[in-house]
Amino acid sequence: MPDQPFRIVFAVWPGMTQLDFTGPHQFLSRLPGAEVIVASPDGGAVPSEGLVFADTRRLADVASCELICVPGGVNATGMALDRAFVGEVRRLGLGASYVTSVCTGSLILGAAGLLTGRRATCHWAWQHLLPLFGAVVEEARVVRDGPVITGGGVTAGIDFALVVLAEIGGPELAQTVQLGLEYAPAPPFDAGSPDTAPPYALHACRTRFDTLADQREAEAREAAGRLADAGVLQ
Repeated sequence: MPDQPFRIVFAVWPGMTQLDFTGPHQFLSRLPGAEVIVASPDGGAVPSEGLVFADTRRLADVASCELICVPGGVNATGMALDRAFVGEVRRLGLGASYVTSVCTGSLILGAAGLLTGRRATCHWAWQHLLPLFGAVVEEARVVRDGPVITGGGVTAGIDFALVVLAEIGGPELAQTVQLGLEYAPAPPFDAGSPDTAPPYALHACRTRFDTLADQREAEAREAAGRLADAGVLQ
């Protein structure tokens, strides 16, 4: 590894889905020579879905990074309208070697103008919002397009982290970390995607997501409109 640490910044935010963050963090913190920084809009304590993460850095105080990762969550499109947060994500992303996200974090990358013309993914229920930001949807657990690497919904963040580890540290490192953390998924049900889930599970999820759909689309369109007004999105 180079003399300088490989700086990884997790740009976390209040209300995020904690596994979008903690899954990749568990794996990427094993990268030799890495400096992992957890930063948030205001610094300090950041509540997530059920957990509070303390002592985060203030995002504006982080000068640069080699990799930025943005988690998703229920209010991702609301955060996509937070000009200060999105501005810091854009600043760090433009200087990073890798621009990454998990789940609906890609919608925040999109709002930051970092996905224009790029293939990307998201949680299956919200992939249709990505083209609003000039992204090209690819249905996969992990999608790479140049320096942009995006993961699908929540648990896909672990697959995403292994792809990133292999890219930076090599396949041998990635596989060694995978073994050490015993990542050998064997779920008791084959219900992890719309294609394999039983109809009742798919209906229940769609019903729940439908309650969020109008607000999320309105917020995503507003965020995309700001990009267009700024000349970032043509």
